[in-house]
Amino acid sequence: MRRTLLLLFGFFLLCSSPTAFGQTASDALSELTRPHDYTLKRVSSYDRTGGNNDYRPLAAGETLTLLDEAGPGEISHVWITIASDERFHLKKMVLRMYWDGESSPSVEAPVGDFFGLGLGEYILYQSAPLAVGGEKALNSFFPMPFQKHALITLTNEGRQRADAVYWNIDLRSYKAPLPADTLYFHAEYRQAVPNKAFPDAKFNLDGKENYVWMEAQGRGHFAGVTMSVIENQDGWWGEGDDMFFVDGEKLPSINGTGSEDYFLGAWDFGGKPFAYALFGAPIVGAELQGARWSVYRFHLDSPITFTKSLRATIEHGHANDRGDNYYSVAYWYQTEPHEQFPVLPGVETRIPRVLPGSNPQE
Repeated sequence: MRRTLLLLFGFFLLCSSPTAFGQTASDALSELTRPHDYTLKRVSSYDRTGGNNDYRPLAAGETLTLLDEAGPGEISHVWITIASDERFHLKKMVLRMYWDGESSPSVEAPVGDFFGLGLGEYILYQSAPLAVGGEKALNSFFPMPFQKHALITLTNEGRQRADAVYWNIDLRSYKAPLPADTLYFHAEYRQAVPNKAFPDAKFNLDGKENYVWMEAQGRGHFAGVTMSVIENQDGWWGEGDDMFFVDGEKLPSINGTGSEDYFLGAWDFGGKPFAYALFGAPIVGAELQGARWSVYRFHLDSPITFTKSLRATIEHGHANDRGDNYYSVAYWYQTEPHEQFPVLPGVETRIPRVLPGSNPQE
């Protein structure tokens, strides 16, 4: 898994740095001369009769099993595309992943949010671990190891039947067990619809009312987050600082300077969308009620490590003085067992909508 992460980071870094291009391209290409100790497998929706019906329908209320595979192995790529006429089906279909027979999923998120589409609509963008290609092609390159078993499901919590779900999942099958210290992939959806605003607050040291991306118990490292925002009032939503509380800290050892700064933009993103390997803002709105934004940041250069616990948060406005809607998925690796996730919000509450009057100052 370590080699996979390094190669993944190096390969995509070529796009953003001419200097790094020569170094990382050479390193990645040199790996092609070395033998690998895995067998590549693909689990897909192909037509078992030999015909061209390479998909499965997904009725409302039903669940598809995309992968049910014995280990040891490591998923290297997940590709999904969905044909559905239901609006916001990306928010209504839920992706879950289970490792080694666990009863509580290590990945649970609306399928669109998992792939960075937190506003429930398709856009094209490219990052290192996640990308959306034309047309409606959802791609993940996060390495996902498992010792004994991997299960991936997709559940339709909408009201309409999806006519077709296609998928290709590439995985490396190993004969020998993975190293005992191998960490497992996790991804968790959260939302605040809306965040509770504290308009009179001036200072925030302990992050008590921050928006929480994730909380974990165990040993591991934080790999990144995708987040979408709907503004419920005019003005700039992004004065909030990121705060990371490592191993039970009362005060954050990592404290940022503003939301656009954490997502590696500046000055309200300058009104321009962008998407790079490790950071981006594919959707940039105006500073007005109803504006929509999507941002992401991946810490593949230096994941945020923890040995006992991690609480990853961000303010919603300065000192949490705004009540906008946040929708996010956090991605991290850790030992098992993991702490059970909060109950997934109901499908109707996940649908993006403006909530005028949710800010006390209005």
